[in-house]
Amino acid sequence: MPQNNSQVLKPAPVQQLHSELLTTRGISLQVKREDLIDPELGGNKWHKLKYNLEAARHQGKTTLLTFGGAWSNHIYACAAAGIRFGFNTIGVIRGEQQASLNPTLRFAHDCGMQLHYVDRQTYREKNSAAFIQQLHQRFGDFYLIPEGGNNALAMQGCYELAREIEQPFDIITCACGTGTTLAGLSQSLRENQRAIGFAVLKGGDFLYKDISRMLSTDAGTTQQRWHIETDYHFGGYARINAKLDEFMREFRSNFGFELDAVYTAKMFYGLFDKIRLGHFEPGTRIIALHSGGLQGNAGLLKQQTLSTDEHE
Repeated sequence: MPQNNSQVLKPAPVQQLHSELLTTRGISLQVKREDLIDPELGGNKWHKLKYNLEAARHQGKTTLLTFGGAWSNHIYACAAAGIRFGFNTIGVIRGEQQASLNPTLRFAHDCGMQLHYVDRQTYREKNSAAFIQQLHQRFGDFYLIPEGGNNALAMQGCYELAREIEQPFDIITCACGTGTTLAGLSQSLRENQRAIGFAVLKGGDFLYKDISRMLSTDAGTTQQRWHIETDYHFGGYARINAKLDEFMREFRSNFGFELDAVYTAKMFYGLFDKIRLGHFEPGTRIIALHSGGLQGNAGLLKQQTLSTDEHE
């Protein structure tokens, strides 16, 4: 494993989008294609993991333990990082074990991740000291990575993600699950720049409190630099419908690349809706973060009845 994980993957390219709507509204929209940096570690997950992997190695840990739902991009990326960089991995999975594994959990299993299922009530205790102690008693010593990579080291990686962008911009957007990526991006903002997060969970207003806690600031003062759109969740986490599915197909036809149903499709749907409604002034320069997660489409688009309370 290299001394500096940040040198493993090259910065993602930035792609300009062109459409009649963008031209009519006078909006410049570019996409930071984090989905292209690696087929298994691509997206914001790599940025969240890289400094955690360095910390685990520095502490002499050989096992990573983390949390996630059955369709978690974070579980997928942790499993890939484990086999690539020589860590054992344990995934604490919310919900009952199914008769067959979906594509995300199948990949994790094939990477050697030990899958440990807990019921939803138990899963809610994932951050409690008592539950963590129980996990140590069962699995021994491990380096703990929170659900979604939600910690200060992950924020540091997301801060650097934004600083990779050489093109000038006024607004940067991302999809929001735990809010860690938005928190890291907001720390990177320069004068007159703003960040917008699009919540993929139903009832995403709780993210204001969570992100403000991450930034150690008051929500009322930080909203001047960032805010969250909560009306584009399509029913909740890992929920999609015919309208979103159609949007994904049209987007691929118009722009030549794919969106994932859990995160980026909802963000782009909301972003284009805001542009259509004239939410942004003509001349606004927007960078949208494509945070990967495409591996989940294969199974998710065929199974559209998942829980709404997941947020990796």
